Amino acid sequence: MTAMFSSDLNRPATNFPHFWEHTVGSGHATLALRADWRTQLKQTHDELGMRHVRFHGILCDSMGTLVAEGDTFFYSFFNADQIFDFLLSIGMRPFVELSFMPSALASGHQTVFHYGANVTPPKDHAQWAVLIRKLVSHWVDRYGLDEVRQWFFEVWNEPNLTAFGSGKQSDYFELYRYTVEAIKGVDKMLKVGGPATADNAWIEDFLNYCRTSKLPADFVSTHHYPTDDFGEPGDDTEAQLAASRRSALRAEARIARKQAGDLPLYYTEWCTSSNPRDPMHDDPYAAAFIVKTVMEARGLVQGYSYWTFSDIFEENYLPSVPFQGGFGLLNIHGIAKPAYRAFQVLHELGTQMLPVEGSHETVDAWLVHGERGSTVVLTNFGLPRHPIETEQVLFALESAPSGMVASVQRIDIEHANAKRHWEQLGKPEYLDAASVDELKRRSELRSEPIEIKSDANTASFEISMPPQSVAAVTIGLPPGLVE
Repeated sequence: MTAMFSSDLNRPATNFPHFWEHTVGSGHATLALRADWRTQLKQTHDELGMRHVRFHGILCDSMGTLVAEGDTFFYSFFNADQIFDFLLSIGMRPFVELSFMPSALASGHQTVFHYGANVTPPKDHAQWAVLIRKLVSHWVDRYGLDEVRQWFFEVWNEPNLTAFGSGKQSDYFELYRYTVEAIKGVDKMLKVGGPATADNAWIEDFLNYCRTSKLPADFVSTHHYPTDDFGEPGDDTEAQLAASRRSALRAEARIARKQAGDLPLYYTEWCTSSNPRDPMHDDPYAAAFIVKTVMEARGLVQGYSYWTFSDIFEENYLPSVPFQGGFGLLNIHGIAKPAYRAFQVLHELGTQMLPVEGSHETVDAWLVHGERGSTVVLTNFGLPRHPIETEQVLFALESAPSGMVASVQRIDIEHANAKRHWEQLGKPEYLDAASVDELKRRSELRSEPIEIKSDANTASFEISMPPQSVAAVTIGLPPGLVE
């Protein structure tokens, strides 16, 4: 049965800000000193419009931010400056995650990741506040107050998980108090927030703590992944029902939006799954998931930071396999995955959305106006182990002028899918320059003409959508045609 959708071009449009371009994630701060990481980030900014980047470990020992010799502390912000100098030089800014604990201040020896990030609370909160105040004051002196007021300071990472500390609210709240007081002591207009939790946790508790303690919170940040637990089996929750409808993150974002109240809400991590080695990260599945998830998050968040922009990523180790299921939009060679092309499709959309009528179990459709015409965005998406098959889609545009033409860009198993060609080559672990160039070519989006049928003031097109696919159909009048 054909999936049928329609939209009237004369109906009022609503604003469609590109909130997903606010921030993109990376891994460990020291990676930002690598030339290939910098090349890929600049490409992500230039082609996808990403404006901030967030990563772990700006305070880790590997950055040399604070070291001790005996009872004497030595502060060195040189490496951090090298990173932030680069970000500003390419038109980006940091979303500063204040983590992890320098050994000189650590109260224990618990670490996370292969690079041994210490995740224990400070043994002296006053000395932690000195570090934060010195660091932020230095950045204000170096970059200017007007610049640093445009940054975001997020306190810690996923404090509700024991992997990143005790998992106790009281420990995090004390850390937040000392941190926010130190930063606001530099300038009250600097933006500080939290709780930076996994799985949408602690938002109401965090805001209640800030209110009762008379502490500022300029924004709310949290994380979610579709592989997070949406409740115990048998719970009839909105989130579980949404997951069964392939909208695994929308209901959680709605709840977080309500809890955040009038404060800006930033998801500083989300992805196809929380598994750092998931083959789906490299497949067209990820592209369909990304487009559907982003389109459903409009109006709920101010920022939606995908984790991560690159497979140059080392929480466990840095594999040499070109397609190894890493989080990145780009692989280690800078070859764009289908996920990267999904964000390219989204970036090229306009900022005015029109209502669309119609529904289908696996196919979704949206219509967005832009300077270069109108784009119908289609996905055919299903969660793993859910039924999905190729679908024929008919989209009708009412109040359409005569003479319209259309082209389509596709992401699916046969289009913009470099991994498929790599598999056909025998899955080589190491690539020569010619193979990298060929795989980059295979990853590109390509525009193909698509037939438009006109009947009175209605234009329509039909398109076949394979499972786990994206299609962006751009419609407009040919150059030089006067109505």
